[in-house]
Amino acid sequence: MPLRLRSLFFLVLLVTKAADVKTIVNRLETRYRSARTLQATFLERYIENGRVVRIEAGIAYFRRPGKMRWEYQSPEKNLFLVDGKSAWFYVPADHTVTRVPAKQSTDWRTPLVLLAGEMNVSRVCAEIQLARDEKPEAPGDAVLHCELRGQRPSHEKQDSPDASGSRGEPGEAVFFEIDERSGDLVRVLVRNPGGVAVEFHFANWQTDPPLADSFFRFRPPAGVAIVNGELPAGNGGINP
Repeated sequence: MPLRLRSLFFLVLLVTKAADVKTIVNRLETRYRSARTLQATFLERYIENGRVVRIEAGIAYFRRPGKMRWEYQSPEKNLFLVDGKSAWFYVPADHTVTRVPAKQSTDWRTPLVLLAGEMNVSRVCAEIQLARDEKPEAPGDAVLHCELRGQRPSHEKQDSPDASGSRGEPGEAVFFEIDERSGDLVRVLVRNPGGVAVEFHFANWQTDPPLADSFFRFRPPAGVAIVNGELPAGNGGINP
């Protein structure tokens, strides 16, 4: 193939890939944007150096603007809740709850804030493209690589998050797996350069389940101690 034709071929290929990504992102945004509240079952896996070290499961809820509720049911019951002002992590067995101002939380659920926000991927991702090296769970799914807004080289200071509230650690890789036909969010993978990753698998999406606003507020039960500070590492924690 002559050099000029080869260059034209690769240019057309790049434009086609960009169009495919835009179509997939639009389908994802359209799928969830009209809902005020979303509900899904989730399976969460913690991975260290390629080895799964813990698996948890439960039900997650997202409500605009800026509220989330994660009910962990297995292997033990825990609750992670963001009410718009504070992030709460409640461990019933320990009779304690940890409270962190939501704006100070650097929790790895940050890429999922788009489900509780404007559902605008560009507010979370500075750049998004097809991740050819990441294998999808099922045929018909596409895996996209998201470069989080606010990511900076390690030698630069990270004084404040950007307007989306999302702030990535240097070298952190974020991937979204999307059903190309329905636009459903199937999986979110967050992988950091230290060999630690957390992976969320979603299923059984429901739109606007009948839930009161109080469902997204936390009221500590009697006798439960409130601890202010960073969420504990691991279950629902910051920077696992």
